[in-house]
Amino acid sequence: MNLKKTLTTLIIATLITSAFGQNLSKKDSVSTKKENQDNLKRHSIGASLFMLSNFFPEPADYYLLTYGYQLTKKDRIFVEFNTWKFAEPLGTYNDSEELYPGYVREYGIGVGYQRFFWKGLYSSAQVTPFLKHYMDEDNKKIQNGFKVYMQFLVGYRFEFLKERLYVEPAWAFKYWPVDKNFPDSFAKIEKGSPNTIFEPSLNFGFKF
Repeated sequence: MNLKKTLTTLIIATLITSAFGQNLSKKDSVSTKKENQDNLKRHSIGASLFMLSNFFPEPADYYLLTYGYQLTKKDRIFVEFNTWKFAEPLGTYNDSEELYPGYVREYGIGVGYQRFFWKGLYSSAQVTPFLKHYMDEDNKKIQNGFKVYMQFLVGYRFEFLKERLYVEPAWAFKYWPVDKNFPDSFAKIEKGSPNTIFEPSLNFGFKF
């Protein structure tokens, strides 16, 4: 199956999942209204355990902060702040033949929907617009760019401490259909690079 068919299948599956989850949520909200009002910890603050890589040599300066709101036992919406830097095309990350003549710093705020199916098993879909700063080798900004970044995840939530602490290992398909305004020197390195990547995710958080 080629990339376009794979991508189309994943997007359609995610949209159906989200729509189906919303329909189920309406039924859940009626049948479990009393349960939701009693003892449901609706709010959560989270981050990524991969931020520990900031302590490694040549860190990515990666930071993530998430606020989530639990609509029902099975449905959650969230807002997420993301920032990182990288010196090579994301689609060939850690396997690029050439590096940029500098690096890219990105800042984004995204929104997402998470649906739980069975115990801690979940899928989620998220979209994040990013403002990009292209920096040269002297750490001076060359120009700005813009990216639309989408993520589709399947994972499992493990909960501890009376369901207040959670950890979510997952596998993510990431796709950026819009990535604009490359400086010429960066565009030469970026040319021909894929705009998708599969990679693990490892988030954690606290519910209250």
